[in-house]
Amino acid sequence: MTKRKEKIIPFFKFLTIAMAIITIITLGLFKFIDILPGEYFLVLCILLILFAAIFSSLILAKRGVKKRAIGTVLSILYIILLVLIIIYELNTIGFLKKLGFPNYKTENYSVLVLENSNIEELKNLDKKTIGSLEFNSEGLKKAKKHIEKDISPEFITNDNITELKETFLANEVEGMLIENSILTLINESDPKFNKEYKVIDEFSIDIQTEDTAEEVDITQQAFNVYISGIDTYGLVSSVSRSDVNMVITVNPKTHKILITSIPRDYYVTLASKNAKDKLTHAGIYGIEESVATIENLLDIEINYNVKVNFSSVIDIVDALGGVNVYSKYSFTSQDGYAFTKGYNFVDGKKALSFVRERKSFNGGDRVRVENQAAMIEAIINKAISPSIITKYTSLLNALSGSFMTNLETNDITEFIKMQIDKMPSWEIENISLNGTDALDYTYSYGGTKLYVMYPDNETVINATTKINEVLNSN
Repeated sequence: MTKRKEKIIPFFKFLTIAMAIITIITLGLFKFIDILPGEYFLVLCILLILFAAIFSSLILAKRGVKKRAIGTVLSILYIILLVLIIIYELNTIGFLKKLGFPNYKTENYSVLVLENSNIEELKNLDKKTIGSLEFNSEGLKKAKKHIEKDISPEFITNDNITELKETFLANEVEGMLIENSILTLINESDPKFNKEYKVIDEFSIDIQTEDTAEEVDITQQAFNVYISGIDTYGLVSSVSRSDVNMVITVNPKTHKILITSIPRDYYVTLASKNAKDKLTHAGIYGIEESVATIENLLDIEINYNVKVNFSSVIDIVDALGGVNVYSKYSFTSQDGYAFTKGYNFVDGKKALSFVRERKSFNGGDRVRVENQAAMIEAIINKAISPSIITKYTSLLNALSGSFMTNLETNDITEFIKMQIDKMPSWEIENISLNGTDALDYTYSYGGTKLYVMYPDNETVINATTKINEVLNSN
């Protein structure tokens, strides 16, 4: 009997110590993450300490085998529960550590030669001519230096994409250096061009950028967030055309969210170039160019920005377990997905197809921006629903590396804290800018007229008015 008692008591003591340690760790991590309101954290401290004390008293009771048995079961369950909570906490910490404004953007370059050329490697262009756009940007200058580390070519520059392409095709230069987003423009405008060349070298250049955030207390003051969705997979830091352009206006006091969608082909004045172009092309010069251009267009101040790409949409929607998105029309997308009028449950790939489709509609891009706004609303509704608790870890894993933002970590945690404390019901409204279809010259693709949308000033003024109403309401 004595020997049995000696074996059991050390186990009970170990269980008690384990509960104490894991309770301290759990509460310490909650405090470090700082997403719980003060009163909630205090209640949590009292409850966990109380449970640990009760379970410890049961298993350390000198008399009562049943008490010790019940205490042992409850203690083990308590430890398992806290271990799961700690896993959630560590995932949250890992996610929050990766947040913050990345002070760079990535430009991706290709070196091309004609398809029928006998040049197969970059070294074969040594002492030969390479055509490029004028080196008037930091990225292009760095790209030139990158090539000159290995070879000594003669760079022949041109300030017009159309002329650069024609010079290359006429074999007046033996190679061409081009940023990939510009190359995509050429390929789309001239579908035959991508059969005329081969890529012999590819590399990326990181360019330092400045944070454009205009910080406010987002739990007390209304603010604007620009959402940019670039037309690429992979690295979100890459510069590329911005196919999704939205301003989300959030008022934490009235619990109102206004989503303002702007068509990608809107004919606007690029802020730093003082020249007319499609809004989507602003993304080629970095998100800061898109922000400044939209600020000028709508006469507003954008406080923060969030940048995503195709991969982000797939990952986020899949991590949420799919979302229910409303479609105004029944249609089949170009990649074969069928949608019906009303609510449609979509996974990541179907969600991406939904927000990209425009050829199925008479309204073209006008309907696409409406669908993009509907998808944002569907994601918001799913993200704030109670069911997200079971998908919390997978969502954080999906979000990690899937977007870039200049919202500070403490802003995000304070906003989460406010949401937990007040549990407000958010009212979401969608509006879109409209315009007239046209063909015109653009700064980014000089020499050839492209499809653009001339802004309807009435819809621009209406958007500015509504944004200011949401910002200034109490």
